[in-house]
Formats: sequence, structure tokens, C-alpha cells
Amino acid sequence: MPREPALDVFDRLVGWARANSLLLDALGALVLAALAGLFSAADSVGRGTFAGFVGLAMCLPLAVRRRFPEVSGALVAFFGLLQVLAPSPSFGNVAVLVAVYSLAAYARRWASLGGLALGLFGAPLCSLRFFGTSGAASVVVAAVFIGVMVLASWALGSLRRASRQNELALVERARLLEVERENESRLAATAERQRIAREMHDVVAHSLSVIIAQADGGRYAAGADPAVAVRVLETISGTGRQALSDMRNLLGVLRQGPGDERAPQPDARMIPDLVEQVRASGLEVDTEVVGRARDLPPAIGLAAYRIVQESLTNVLKHAGPRARTHVVVRWDDDALRLGVEDDGRGAAAMLQPSPGGQGLVGMAERARLHGGSVASGPRPGGGFTVRATLPYSS
Repeated sequence: MPREPALDVFDRLVGWARANSLLLDALGALVLAALAGLFSAADSVGRGTFAGFVGLAMCLPLAVRRRFPEVSGALVAFFGLLQVLAPSPSFGNVAVLVAVYSLAAYARRWASLGGLALGLFGAPLCSLRFFGTSGAASVVVAAVFIGVMVLASWALGSLRRASRQNELALVERARLLEVERENESRLAATAERQRIAREMHDVVAHSLSVIIAQADGGRYAAGADPAVAVRVLETISGTGRQALSDMRNLLGVLRQGPGDERAPQPDARMIPDLVEQVRASGLEVDTEVVGRARDLPPAIGLAAYRIVQESLTNVLKHAGPRARTHVVVRWDDDALRLGVEDDGRGAAAMLQPSPGGQGLVGMAERARLHGGSVASGPRPGGGFTVRATLPYSS
């Protein structure tokens, strides 16, 4: 909803006044000093000279009432008490009310209370000095009136102090919220980069391992049986297409926008297909499924698939050509439990990942994100095992 022009003008005026507070205070002090001089000049020369001097001396310190409130208040109080020596009150007494307000609004607490005490002390003192000859009733009325004016000025100043403190608190809160928002954005970006890194590692490492294994096997078998070479090339082609499709789906998150559609991500039900794909590459692997499969949240299903995929990729890379692998998918009542075991010779290599390796670390991170865990290590007698637990609801 658009703002009214009057409100915009008012906001600009307030902003200008805050930015030029020292100039406005100086102009106000000069105006009060000029009025004090005019009122003293209207009096007879003999009576008004000293009162005019006191009035000027009380008004001029108001020029720094916000920049140096304690100094300004002290000077006003000094000359205000000094006016008891004058034959008549000065117009500069208005400066006392302004000084009390300024002390309450801008000075430290002790100066604020000190200004209030001096103002209340000066009320009966000035009443006795200038209205003492008019009777006790006049003195009391004058003292009460001056005291009420001092209290009102101090109360208004205290309200201004509370308003300033509230403004400062809101500004600080806005700053902290901005810092928190930036930190959350940074953490979200870091988490997204880590997720993309895990996905890219799983897709690329698995696909390239299958392609390399097929290429090595096909190179030796092509001379003896050309039909084997044809099947190897078909497997390489299919694996490459699948890897390309996975990469497109993965990199699609970098182009998010309304109307974008994503192909479905793999899940735990596709693990048998994954095993068949790896078996086609020449690895001796069998699957055992225990329990009845159930629908999983997409993120948990993807994590299960990627953990098995990474485990089989490590077998292809490290276990050796004659390794046998056993994959277990157990649908228990509380969690999905996965196991990948081999009897190869790659345990030492898998325990000492190359620099920048993401395999075992990525599997553990995936499981932790969903309240699960991954345990991995060498098997007694040779080989390597990976066991993962993924609760159905994290």
C-alpha cells in the first residue's frame, strides 16, 4: 500500500532534524537568548542589566544540550542559582526546564536525578526570593507551580529516553536478525554444496567404475568372442546414458524456478536393479531381501540407494577381479538395514581413501541426516563390509 505524501515529507523532516540536531540546538539557544535580552531591555536599566546577563548565560549552554548534556545542565544550574542576586527573575528560567528535560533524556542517570533535585530545590528558593513580599500564599503557589513544571519537564525527558532506548533496541535487533539471516543463508548454501558433492561423487564414481570394468573385460574378451564385445559396449552405452540422466537431474537444482520438473530419484526399491547392473559389469554379486518393502520418504529412499551404490562402487574399485559380494536389504519393523560384504582384497585401500575422497564419509553423512548410522571395516579373514541403518522416520 503506497504511503501518503504527507507521511513521506514528515519522515524526511524528522530524518533531517536528527542529522542536524546540533545546528537546531544552537539556533534554539540563540532564539531564547535573544528573547531574554529583549525582556531584560524592557526593564529599567538599573534592574535589567544583571538579569539580562544571567538570562543570556542560562540560554547559551543549551546549544550543546544533546552533545554534552551534563556540561550544559551544570552551566544552566549555576547561572540559575546565581539569579537570586538579581533584582527580578529572568526570562532565561525557561532554559531551566529545557535543561531538566535534556538531562532526563540524554544524560547519565546520576545527572538526570541531580538535575531534577536542583530544579525542585530552586522552586521554593526562587519563590521566596522574588515573591516573598507578596505573602505566604503567593510563595506556596509559585513554588508549587515551578515544581510541577520541573517535574513535567523531567517526565517528558524520561519518556524521550525510553523512546530512544527502544529505538536503539529495535535497531540492534534488526542488525542481529540480518546477521542471523546471513548465517542461515551461508549454512544453507554450504549444506547444498555438500549434498551436490555427494550426489555427483556417487553418480560419477559408480558409473565410471562400471564403464572401466566393462572396458577392461571387453578388451580381453573381444578377440575370442566378438559377441561379448557387443554386450560390453551395450552395457557401457547404457551406463553412460544413465549417468548422463542422473547428472542432468542433479544439476537441475541449480536452475530452480516455477514450473521446473524433476525426474524421479532412485530409491530403495531400485536396489535389485542396481545389483543387476553391477552384475552385468562382471562382478559376482547376489542379493538377499528380507521382509516386506514399504514406501519411504524420497530422501531416505535415495540415501539407501546411494549407500548401496557407493559400497558396490568401492568393491569394483578395490576388491579385485574375483571378489564375491553379498547385498542384504532387510525391511525390519523400525528401520531399513542394509549390508554389503565382499571377500576381496581391497580392505586396506578402502580404509585409506585418497585425498578428496567422499565415499565412506558421504555414506555416513547421508545416514546421519536421517537419524541413521553406517558402520564399515574389514571382515575377519579378508574382505570388507558396510552396514547401514536408516530409521523409517527421522
